[in-house]
Amino acid sequence: MRTILLIGIGAGDPDQLTLQAVRALRRADVFFVLDKGPAAADLVALRRTILDAHLGAGDYRLVQAADPRRDRDRDPGDAAGYGAAVDDWHARRAELYERMIEAEVPDDGVGAFLVWGDPSLYDSTLRIIDRVVARGTVAFDYEVIPGITSVQALAARHRVVLNRIGGPVTITTGRRLAADGFPPGVDDAVVMLDAGTAFQDLDDPDLHIYWGAYLGTDDEMLLSGRVGDIGASIARTRADARRRKGWIMDIYLLRRDPPSPASTTL
Repeated sequence: MRTILLIGIGAGDPDQLTLQAVRALRRADVFFVLDKGPAAADLVALRRTILDAHLGAGDYRLVQAADPRRDRDRDPGDAAGYGAAVDDWHARRAELYERMIEAEVPDDGVGAFLVWGDPSLYDSTLRIIDRVVARGTVAFDYEVIPGITSVQALAARHRVVLNRIGGPVTITTGRRLAADGFPPGVDDAVVMLDAGTAFQDLDDPDLHIYWGAYLGTDDEMLLSGRVGDIGASIARTRADARRRKGWIMDIYLLRRDPPSPASTTL
């Protein structure tokens, strides 16, 4: 039976792959990559860099396919419309994955998808593979190999611990932050998939922000400070980088100041 590997490859640094992930790379007969167009050509190049580093330059088979277009014109406040657009996009991706697996992976072969970060955190690949399995047209087994997430990479690069002692950490999205504000009762929130700069609209300028973009790559950028002091600078830096490269992958931690001992009540 065919085997499909979903390999977490970290945030961009070839050294972030686990030993398990490297062993998985060596098992694969073919690697599948979705081409998001010229503006995101760097993302394909980064995958090639990772494969070159661990398998040898060009010593592997890579199959590229155009990523189905997603409807991005939905009203950000229209949760139902957004969900329908993503569902349609996933359905078309599932059809594409099915065709690629059937055409490119022999009955006893191994195919692999290289997933940024970890397949279990804000990535659609695992959900889409589940759709392909449910369709039942092509038979295969699949395995998930965990990877270092951008959350971990951000904390490491800023040299911070994500949680307070005994405290929780919330992971949310820019869409939710923009719609709902800073989560109530939360002191530490990691924000992913922020298409804009939702942190600038929060009503607490004393929040601290630890921001990073293109983590693990030669273009990595890091900024930190109070949102009220550095938020505008992050927004400008982000806009300039996106204009220059045509795409951006960024993430940030928002952190409330802990109460001072004098203000703590028992």
